[in-house]
Amino acid sequence: MAKFLMLGKYSVEAIKAITAERTQKVVASIEGAGGKVDSMFALLGAYDLVFLIDFPGVPEAMKASVDLTKLTGISFTTLPAISVEEFDKLVG
Repeated sequence: MAKFLMLGKYSVEAIKAITAERTQKVVASIEGAGGKVDSMFALLGAYDLVFLIDFPGVPEAMKASVDLTKLTGISFTTLPAISVEEFDKLVG
């Protein structure tokens, strides 16, 4: 499984629809796309949310990103991530 960061930005409509039930639907949607949620955080600043997710690959991450936008109205930027140790091995 590969790690991905999903950065979310709320629309006004998405903010109005915040509920614990919607969060459960988000987790179920990620799992339905083959992912596993490592952690989810609310933020202040340019983005409102960050999720750290394990996906089998890029296609599953792309599907989840689009599905979550359809489900919630939150726009997501999805980025692949590797550990610094792995990065050091690749480029060091």
